[in-house]
Amino acid sequence: MVRARLFFGAPMTDATAGSIRPVIPFDRGPVWFASLALAIGTLAIWQLVDLRQAALFLIGSLLGLTLYHASFGFTGGWRRMVVEKRGHAMRAQMLMIGVAALAFIPLLTLGNPFGPPLAGATAPVGVSVLFGAALFGLGMQLGGGCGSGTLFTVGGGSARMLVTLAFFIVGALLGTAHLPFWLTQPSLPAISSGASLGVPLALLVTALGLGAVALVTVLIERRAHGSPEAIKAPANRGWSRLLRGPRPLIGAGLALAGLNVLTLLVAGHPRSITYGFGLWGAKIARAVGVPVASWEFWTRPAQAEALRSSVLEDSTSVMDFGLILGAALAAGPAGKFAPKAVLPLLSLLAAAIGGVLMGYGARLSFGCNIGRCSAASPRAACMAGCGLPPLSWAVSAVSPCGLSSVWTDSKPNECT
Repeated sequence: MVRARLFFGAPMTDATAGSIRPVIPFDRGPVWFASLALAIGTLAIWQLVDLRQAALFLIGSLLGLTLYHASFGFTGGWRRMVVEKRGHAMRAQMLMIGVAALAFIPLLTLGNPFGPPLAGATAPVGVSVLFGAALFGLGMQLGGGCGSGTLFTVGGGSARMLVTLAFFIVGALLGTAHLPFWLTQPSLPAISSGASLGVPLALLVTALGLGAVALVTVLIERRAHGSPEAIKAPANRGWSRLLRGPRPLIGAGLALAGLNVLTLLVAGHPRSITYGFGLWGAKIARAVGVPVASWEFWTRPAQAEALRSSVLEDSTSVMDFGLILGAALAAGPAGKFAPKAVLPLLSLLAAAIGGVLMGYGARLSFGCNIGRCSAASPRAACMAGCGLPPLSWAVSAVSPCGLSSVWTDSKPNECT
């Protein structure tokens, strides 16, 4: 076997017996930029805020690395189940939630033995959540990804998803203007099964619920294809796979569960994604003269303090920044950082509409559907943020990349 050695940036080939396959180029620019930004950002946040906030910035970068290398897409997993009757990705999601639940439910119910108290992510279930989740589900299909999917594809160089993110921020800001009205609509109280049922029974109920979903995906897949999908052997192995991916979905699910638990312990609350978008929008709006500080949402003590303070003091924002940089760091070695400057008009329009719908819907439903499933579900408060997403995913799943040729112009890994 003759193996061509790869030096940074040079596309070469790997010659084997009877086959020649290209070796993926190493994009140095994104790697150097992301590495430098992560190093400088960590030191700056440590000095300007504190070590805890710097740690959250780095945890965010690890989330970006994991999400990008595994293409761990929540929207795409449900879509594959509906369109292709393949449930491997959904089972990986259930595993992630279940493993996180093993830590979340005891910690949030019994208290944190390692330090300060922890706060859960429960919220009332009502008209606001149902309507917001439905809007978010539709927006995901037009925008091409969920909250975390938007961030890691932006980090991976997607110009289209940058448009989605910009309008995501606009929608989130509009959501903060209207949320007080929606909170006056009928709702049920917030539910925490850890407190209501006790830790053992809450864990059992959560495991049974998640196991039932996984079992249904297996039955559907066997009925459609005869057996569950065989996992393909990765093209890259060893150090090459570590640097370039792809990572197995099951492994990524376990890693994300661990990072979610680490976020809970360090931040004192479950991982959030979209709160930062509304905060960024409010700061930009205030800078150009919009009196957002007088809006009811931003007069509440916690929100008013966030609006007055540096964005680096907001834990959600620093984790989002880290996630984008972590994805950029992953995209470089994978040779996938390739922004597309010219985009079809309809694709841009879909990205803009999808972004606004996701931002507005996320605020009404107390966070994006994915954030609630990865943060609230482990606490068995899934109804607060995940009551409608399965329905909205199922209803709109046939459209996202079914419309890609006309509306979204999305690559498969952008439809996350």
